[in-house]
Amino acid sequence: MPRTIGNPISVVIGAIGRGARSVEEGVETIGSHDDLKPRVKQIAIADLKSALKQGFADFAALRTDVMFIVLAYPIIGLLIAGLAFNAALAPLLFPMAAGFAILGPVACTGLYEMSKRRESGEKVTWGTAFGVLGAQVLGPLLAMSAYLLALFIAWMFAANLIHEITMGGAMPAGLTAFVTEALTTQAGITMLVVGMAVGFVFALIGLVTTVVAAPMLVDRPVGLPVAVATSVRVAQANIVPILAWGALVAVLLAIGIATLFIGLIVVLPVLGHATWHLYRATVRFE
Repeated sequence: MPRTIGNPISVVIGAIGRGARSVEEGVETIGSHDDLKPRVKQIAIADLKSALKQGFADFAALRTDVMFIVLAYPIIGLLIAGLAFNAALAPLLFPMAAGFAILGPVACTGLYEMSKRRESGEKVTWGTAFGVLGAQVLGPLLAMSAYLLALFIAWMFAANLIHEITMGGAMPAGLTAFVTEALTTQAGITMLVVGMAVGFVFALIGLVTTVVAAPMLVDRPVGLPVAVATSVRVAQANIVPILAWGALVAVLLAIGIATLFIGLIVVLPVLGHATWHLYRATVRFE
């Protein structure tokens, strides 16, 4: 039986309406409403490969739906790149692009729901991604979004400060001139080294606190504190695999961005689906 995709406009409007009605109820769900306690499991590098393989399988099975959902992300990326042609914004292009890694856990929320339903054998349609916007999930997700947005803004301020300290904050003649200066001068190389070190710290904070938190919130009404605490416990119990996962995410996002953001059409959904399977491999409930 062929799958059908509902009218995108009606689906979005309906989802917004349901989300708006759920905001007040959602605030009450930031805390835990689940008596079952999460149990953290140890994994190996092979489990990362398995999660990525399952994520790609989800993408392959649902690619028509997913393509619609993630189409906005490369468009946003291209807009960011366009802003960089404003000379004053050129130094912030790369920090903005790196911000995908920080904001990704929330951006992929709908993909977790799609993987969850496909895993349980349910029918998955284009509107499935918006089915997650219920009171149970909305409050904690809004809180997590605010946290990640604050982390992203802090990273942008740090990146701008690093540019001012290492290169004097002078306005470059353009994007090409800025890249040339960054790669060929001592000040530029210092900026890159310090920027990558500081960026790693921000990315690590985001990774440790959210690696399984977002899919966990989609899965059960555990509340934000429990989800974040469990994510930290997962990172502590699986230091090498989680660091490897963070490196894998960074490399794949870099590839997606290097292709003028078009590669994100594939990279983002695959990583989103794979994150669901990583969560399933690392967390069980007693």
